[in-house]
Amino acid sequence: MPEDDAALLARCHHPLVRDLAWIVLAPDLIATPWPGRPSRSALGLEAEHRLHHYLDALEANPQALERRVGDTVDGRMGHYHERLWQYLLDSAPGTRLLASNLRIHQGKRTLGELDLLYRQLDDPTPVHLEVAIKFYLGLPQGPGQLHDQARWIGPGGADSLATKREHLDRHQLRLTERAEARLAIRQHIQPRDIGPTPDVTIRPQLAMPGVLFYPWRLAMSPPCEAAPDHLRGHWLHWRDWRYLRDGLARQTRAAWLAKPHWLALPRDEAFLPLHDVEARLAQHFSRPASPIQIALLAQDGPGHRHRRLFVVDDSWPLQIPLPPRPRPAA
Repeated sequence: MPEDDAALLARCHHPLVRDLAWIVLAPDLIATPWPGRPSRSALGLEAEHRLHHYLDALEANPQALERRVGDTVDGRMGHYHERLWQYLLDSAPGTRLLASNLRIHQGKRTLGELDLLYRQLDDPTPVHLEVAIKFYLGLPQGPGQLHDQARWIGPGGADSLATKREHLDRHQLRLTERAEARLAIRQHIQPRDIGPTPDVTIRPQLAMPGVLFYPWRLAMSPPCEAAPDHLRGHWLHWRDWRYLRDGLARQTRAAWLAKPHWLALPRDEAFLPLHDVEARLAQHFSRPASPIQIALLAQDGPGHRHRRLFVVDDSWPLQIPLPPRPRPAA
């Protein structure tokens, strides 16, 4: 992240507040033809003093945020990420949450679910926001061409950037084009302070923050549609760890990142001596094991430098998702 954003995160101590600040600041992974995330201006947080005041108030009284997040701290990261967005849209000065996880039915059949519906205070038009938090590792040898999104897969190998992007484009972001979705919104959603929602076209938006992890010591191009400022890390097999470690600065420290707190990195004082985290990695990979995300902190002149890493088992990946089926010609 830019230095100004890192400085703003440094104001935050509470882990939920740090993660909420991170989703405000973090860029999206990809830039698609769909409109992107709500801007800081739309949220009413464009001015630095407004964002500082908003986060400081949360630090002082985090109870409402804690209630909103609830048990997702121990659950799936996607649900945790959604709850953070719910709270942000409902508490930011410029927006109000209208609905979340709104199911769309056709008779007894469920067509899908809208992640979030919100509006700006000065505009009654509902906005449909789909959110996804994604961490993808790039495969130098993989499906498709060099820039193919199918070469970027999740650490568990269950999905890829290509399959996620295709599902969002073909299904999730098009739900509000259906009459059933517009009817559900008219029936269930009323802004709190300006009367019934008008029957207008609903604006879709996509927010997909996260990190793309490039293979360590191997050159690899970004995937197509990658946002120019997307967050980056590296991944490596456990067998290569000692080579990376031996090239690190002597005072490098490390942090073990546990779900769902893969968003904002820990505060600098939470980083441990490198050998402590290395011992834990050695124990973890003493048998076939799941990928582990860690962060490194190296003294870099007058400031600090953070770096994200995924360490994976020597047999990784055990599976690679198939690319999406090509769309039929128009």
